Amino acid sequence: MKVSDILRVKGSTLFTVQPQEALAVAVQTMSDNDIGSLVVMHHGDLVGMLTFREVIAAVVKNGGTVGQSTVRGVMDDHPLTCTPATEIDEVRRMMLERHARYMPVVDGRTLMGVISFYDVAKAVVDSQDFENRMLKAYIRDWPVEADEGAEEVKPAA
Repeated sequence: MKVSDILRVKGSTLFTVQPQEALAVAVQTMSDNDIGSLVVMHHGDLVGMLTFREVIAAVVKNGGTVGQSTVRGVMDDHPLTCTPATEIDEVRRMMLERHARYMPVVDGRTLMGVISFYDVAKAVVDSQDFENRMLKAYIRDWPVEADEGAEEVKPAA
């Protein structure tokens, strides 16, 4: 399974912010849209990620408020990225190593979307559920007669 499979199901809605934006405005955008991250874009290029982790750290640093902080002052300016062709197993490994909950998906310089650890976990569980149902259906439909040329094995008494 690839990242493109997740993006196809998830849709193409993207929320971005500019680095000079006030942190308070970015936090309001995150709250209004019930999202945990914003991609920071500058002149069409991805320059960072703002997640609730950076917001909480800024609030603690400012004594319980966002103060006059800008997105640039608190964002992760070296976020992990992947491409639509990246395998989900690789994304899981990368996210676990960096404790990353969100990962922008880029194709060259084009932002394709953002996937979350939840999206990855859901895709893996859905895939395993499908495989499990297929195996159960296969076992249920297993032919009763023994394979040709195979001897029937009887249990020991």
